[in-house]
Parts: sequence; C-alpha cells; structure tokens
Amino acid sequence: MSEGKTLTKADIVTAIYEKSDRTRADVKDVVEKLLRLMKHAMKKDNSLLISGFGKFEVYDKQARKGRNPMTGGSLTLPPRRVVVFRVSKKFRAALNSVTE
Repeated sequence: MSEGKTLTKADIVTAIYEKSDRTRADVKDVVEKLLRLMKHAMKKDNSLLISGFGKFEVYDKQARKGRNPMTGGSLTLPPRRVVVFRVSKKFRAALNSVTE
C-alpha cells in the first residue's frame, strides 16, 4: 500500500482474494460477516478486543452545549455514542520501531 492512501474494504477483499483459493465473492462475504460480527459485539458488549492489535470501546457522551458556526447561536447537542480505538502495546511498539 502506498503512503497516504486509505485502505478500503475493497482493498482488504482484494488482498485476501489474491492470497487464497477462494472466489472474490466468497472473500467479500467473509469480510462482510466479520465486520457485522465486530459491529454486533461493540453494540452488545460496548467493547471489542483483538489481541496484538487493539481494543475498540464504545462510550456514551452526555448532551452538551454547542454553537452554530454560521449564526453564532447556541444550541444543545444531543447525547450520543462514540467509538474509541486503543492500540495494543505490541502494535504500538511495532509502529514505533519502523525505520525508514
């Protein structure tokens, strides 16, 4: 992957397809199922741990005051859920040990 390019779901499917004996449709189906499983886990358990990679955690944010940048008027932003990714120690060490 070249620097500055974002890895997409299609890129993931292609990379797996090229290294397997499965059809592209089979690989795409497996990737879709994996992503659905990950989403379900985060909705249900509020976290998803992938050893050696990191942890996705879901947090509830309270309603807060905000400002409309166009009018300058104040408004209340509704409560929402956000996902935070925390990289594992192993992965962080691997990222920081890359020499160019």
